[in-house]
Amino acid sequence: SLIREGWQNIMIPMMVDILAETPTRETREDLADVVADFVSRLTGKQTIYQMIRLAEEVTNRGGKAEEPLVYKHRYHDMLWDRIEGRVAGLKEGAIAPDSMMVPGVAGMLEALRSRGVTLFLASGTDLVYVQDEVAALELSSLFDGGIYGALDQHEQFSKQMLMNEIITTHNLSGSELVVLGDGYVEIEECRRVGGIAVGVASDEVERVGIDEWKRTRLIEAGADIIIPEFREWQRLTAYLFGDE
Repeated sequence: SLIREGWQNIMIPMMVDILAETPTRETREDLADVVADFVSRLTGKQTIYQMIRLAEEVTNRGGKAEEPLVYKHRYHDMLWDRIEGRVAGLKEGAIAPDSMMVPGVAGMLEALRSRGVTLFLASGTDLVYVQDEVAALELSSLFDGGIYGALDQHEQFSKQMLMNEIITTHNLSGSELVVLGDGYVEIEECRRVGGIAVGVASDEVERVGIDEWKRTRLIEAGADIIIPEFREWQRLTAYLFGDE
């Protein structure tokens, strides 16, 4: 989904503003570097973990931190101001679903389903938003394994927990599990359990080509394959199934 394209441009400045209010001597540029690093490393985990880290950074600089949930709700409100029109446009039919998705992803999902693959969707975004946005993109029926997202009781869900459950329930091993994503966390967790990790280093603005910053991060996380988007989904599907 590209509905939330630009979320980093909401989260990072918000965090810099908060940290700049502490008794720190760091410049805003210094703070932005610190924030960008931990935000990127926690991308893929539930949003609350980025806010937990923010609270720790505030405390470390001598500030009085809010509860992480307070920061999370503030961020959600700010992000919603940016994306509300996109969601409404999808639901009203004024925006085509394809324009709010990484190119080729619908074809990729349908190809996997046609080969009997069970599809799971897992997001660090709150579950209520994930379900709403997947429905707006008209993709809900493809995820026969279920749709998962963050909960306020964050200890009740994680991508690691879900992967372990999938492996145990379906008695999978190694390359029987494939993870496709652009988050550091899901790639790292996939490699931990011996699955095939496909890093999607998509340029979310131009919707074509590689985002080099994402590519570097995904390689660091251990991605087996890096793709720019899913325009060559036929080739990727064939490769995953050993057809070429």
